[in-house]
Amino acid sequence: MPEPGPSPLQPSPPPAGSPAAGAPRAVTPSVLDRILRGPSGLGTAGLQLGLGGEPPAASAATATAPAPSAATATALAPERPAAPEAEGKAVPGLYHHPVAEPDPARVEEVSRRIKAWAEDEVQLYPEEWEGEFDGFSVGRYMVACHPDAPTVDHLMLATRLMVAENAVDDCYCEDHGGSPVGLGGRLLLAHTALDPLHTTDEYAPGWLRSLGSDAPRRAYRSAMDHFVRQATPSQADRYRHDMARLHLGYLAEAAWAQTDHVPEVWEYLAMRQFNNFRPCPTITDSVGGYELPADLHAQPAMQRVIALAGNATTIVNDLYSYTKELAGPDRHLNLPVVIAEREELSERDAYLKAVEVHNDLMHAFEAAAADVAAAFPVPNVVRFLRGVAAWVDGNHYWHRTNTYRYSLPDFW
Repeated sequence: MPEPGPSPLQPSPPPAGSPAAGAPRAVTPSVLDRILRGPSGLGTAGLQLGLGGEPPAASAATATAPAPSAATATALAPERPAAPEAEGKAVPGLYHHPVAEPDPARVEEVSRRIKAWAEDEVQLYPEEWEGEFDGFSVGRYMVACHPDAPTVDHLMLATRLMVAENAVDDCYCEDHGGSPVGLGGRLLLAHTALDPLHTTDEYAPGWLRSLGSDAPRRAYRSAMDHFVRQATPSQADRYRHDMARLHLGYLAEAAWAQTDHVPEVWEYLAMRQFNNFRPCPTITDSVGGYELPADLHAQPAMQRVIALAGNATTIVNDLYSYTKELAGPDRHLNLPVVIAEREELSERDAYLKAVEVHNDLMHAFEAAAADVAAAFPVPNVVRFLRGVAAWVDGNHYWHRTNTYRYSLPDFW
């Protein structure tokens, strides 16, 4: 793996003696021991982390967490069998890992089930949108992103949530009647389908009726109901938190659209850290049929890994959807557009610089994941990191191969 360059999101170095902004503090053996032991105190004897077997002892090297070697980074990678470049052309110069073609039997079954859910359970779209729904190829997307899912039922957890998220984006924000005007109110009410309203007996019926009032809310409610039946409470709450982050990002982008504001590049990247794919890889353990305990998931170093994964995969979307978005009636902010305007570059040079930003984020993600694996020698941590890496790779695969939606600009 090439030596990762500095992340474009990192500010100038802080004064000597202070921790770097965004950098996780070193994990000492005592901290790791406390996490692996679980909570202590009155009434907590049965609340131990279900990691299986005795927790491994933290080595003295854990305190300093040396820079990851190439071998460490390779060991963290998901299984990546040699795979031919299938349909669709990869963005030239984009750092990515090819993946094996997803299991066609699983793709077919997930595609069948999700369409039945969309049509029969939540009445997601009118008949004239059927071609777009099929063209999204969500079954192929989710099977590629979750190769360790034990069953199709587990894959469906992610698939319903993905389709519901896209329904909110399309119907509230973008292609199918979306608008920045009044978006906050719509998102707030939709979010209550994920994070239930606790109110009085007098007013609860009105809220319950509202959950079926439009397709996005029906989809959110149903997808979340399925998810909470399979996931643990901490996994469900984690997902709600990341969806609130997503909705905050939607609102920032909408505010800029209403004021015709083109953000600075760093501002755009800040927005994209919220308006991004983060809710998808953060549930990789739920889809894999296990749990990364909350104390480990919440570690700043792990949060950095998940954030970098979300940031890199979202810039992939900016690059592959570039021509599609430029063909729309209104200006659509994406990283190449913002770089071109703010740094006064040609469209081609701005696009190529956006590829470099993606590559820097990918190298930072892989280095951060290797650091976490070294600091937390726990089987579930390594499995989770591999799952996130598989999601990153599968996300690129789907963008590259979805020629129904995407085509590349003629810059090479």
